[in-house]
Amino acid sequence: MKIYTAQQIYDADKFTIKKQQITSAMLMERAATELFNWIHERLQGAPVLIHIFCGIGNNGGDGLVLARHLQDHGYHLKVYIVDYSKNRSEDFLINLERLKERKVWPTVIEKESTLPEIGNEDIVVDAIFGLGLSRRPADWVLQLFDHLNTSRAFKVSVDIPSGLYTDRVTPEQQAVEADFVLTFQAPKLIFFLPGTGKYIGNWAALDIGLDQEFLAGRETTYDFVVQSELRPLYREREKFTHKGTYGHSLIIGGSYGKIGAVHLSARACLHSGSGLVTAYVPSCGFVPLQTAIPEIMVLTDPAEQQIEKLEFELEPSVIGMGIGMGTSEATAQAFSAFLKRNKIPLVLDADALNILSADKELLGDIPPGSVLTPHPGELKRLIGSWEDDFDKLEKAHAFSKKYDCILVIKGSHTFTIYGEKGYINSTGNPGMATGGSGDVLTGVITALIAQGYEPLQATVLGVFLHGRAGDIAASEWGYEALSATLIIEKMGQAFRSLVSEPGKTGESKGGK
Repeated sequence: MKIYTAQQIYDADKFTIKKQQITSAMLMERAATELFNWIHERLQGAPVLIHIFCGIGNNGGDGLVLARHLQDHGYHLKVYIVDYSKNRSEDFLINLERLKERKVWPTVIEKESTLPEIGNEDIVVDAIFGLGLSRRPADWVLQLFDHLNTSRAFKVSVDIPSGLYTDRVTPEQQAVEADFVLTFQAPKLIFFLPGTGKYIGNWAALDIGLDQEFLAGRETTYDFVVQSELRPLYREREKFTHKGTYGHSLIIGGSYGKIGAVHLSARACLHSGSGLVTAYVPSCGFVPLQTAIPEIMVLTDPAEQQIEKLEFELEPSVIGMGIGMGTSEATAQAFSAFLKRNKIPLVLDADALNILSADKELLGDIPPGSVLTPHPGELKRLIGSWEDDFDKLEKAHAFSKKYDCILVIKGSHTFTIYGEKGYINSTGNPGMATGGSGDVLTGVITALIAQGYEPLQATVLGVFLHGRAGDIAASEWGYEALSATLIIEKMGQAFRSLVSEPGKTGESKGGK
C-alpha cells in the first residue's frame, strides 16, 4: 500500500475532479459520505451524542457534510465551528449553508468562548485541521485540543488528528489524541512515526474514489506492507527437494553468559526454514547449544569465554552474526579481520553493529546488500543523533545509500530502508518489546536469505513474519507474558497464515 505525500493527494484530488468532471464540493460529498457510512455501520442509530468540531477549511467542510448525513438519519449531534481565521474555503461555505437548511445551527467557538461540556459516553469528531496545517495553531485552539483530550469521550479524527503536520515534528507539538482516524484513500507517513503515531489509536483508510490510474503512476518513498502484497513472494516447498535446497545458515555470536542469544537466533533460523543451521560460539557455548538444540551443528572458537579467532572452513549460504558477541578488543579484532576476508552475505545485529559504530571504517568492508538490524540505541550510534523522526529517516536513507546496505529500524512500526525506498511493517505488538526478540528476527531474516530470497525481500518478509508470530503469541499469552521463545514457537503459524488468511488492507493499529 503506497504512502502518498500531502501534495500527491492534492494532485490526485485535482486530477480526479477534472477527469470525472465533478466539482470539488461533489468530491467532498463523496468523502464525507464514506465517513458517515463507516460511523453509521458501527453505531446503527444508537442514541449517543456526537460532537462535531469543524474548522473553516476543507477538513471542516468534511465535518459539515458528515453532520448533515447524521442529522438526516436521526442522530443526536452538536456542531461547532472553530473560528481560527476569517478565511473560509468555498466548499466549507457551501456545506455550511446546506446544513443550515436542515435547521442545524452550529455554535461558533472563538478565543473567548466557553468550551462545551463533553460527556464520558459521547463521541467527538475532530474535523478542525487537515493535511494543510503549516503553522502552530493559536493558543486558544491548543486549549481546545487539551479540552478534547482530557475528556473521556471516544474521539474520531477526519483524515489526520488536528494539530499534526504531515512533514515534520516540532518540540511544542500539540494535537488531538484520536482513538480512531478515518483517513482518505491511504494512510499517512505520520501514522507510523513515534513522535506523531502516539496521537493515533487506530486508523482506517476510506476509498473516496480518487483516480486509481493516477495514484498507481505516482512513485512513493514509502510503502505500508500488508499481507496481500507479501503473499506472492512466499515460496512454497516442492516435493523433490532436500535440506541442501534450503540453504545453510551460520549464526555467529555469544560470549560467557550470553549464549542464550545464539540459542534464540539459531532456533528461529530453524523454525523459519533454513535447511541447515550451524552456530559458531566460544567454547563455553558448546554443551548448552548441543544439548538445547540437537538439530543444529556447533563450531567453537578456541577461546573459552568470547570469540577471538572467527575462523572456520565451511561455506554457508549466509551468516547472521553479532548476537551476544560482546565488544572486547579481542572480539573486535577478530570481527575486523573476518570482514576483510568475507564475501558471504551478512545479517548484522547487536554487538556486530556496536563494533562497526566504534570503527566506522569497517563499514566499507561489509558485502553489498548486507542487512543491519539495529535497535534505537544501536541506530543512533551508527547514523548519529537526529532532531526528529523525519531527520532520522533522512539519515537512515543516506547511510543505506553510502554503504549499500539494508537498514532495519526496529520499532512499533519497523521500517526497512534500502536506498531511496522504505517499507513500513504492519505486524507486531508492544509485547515484543522483550529481551531476545531482536535475536529471533536475526535468525528469521538469515533463514530466508539462506532459502534463496533476495536480501531485501527476505528482510521485508522476515520483519512481517516475525511480527505476525508475535501477534499470534500475544493473542494467546497477552503482552506481558510474551517472550522471544514464544515468538519462535509461533513461526510456523505465521508462515501458514501468510497463505491461508486474508490480509487486511484498510485498517490498522496506531501508536497507542
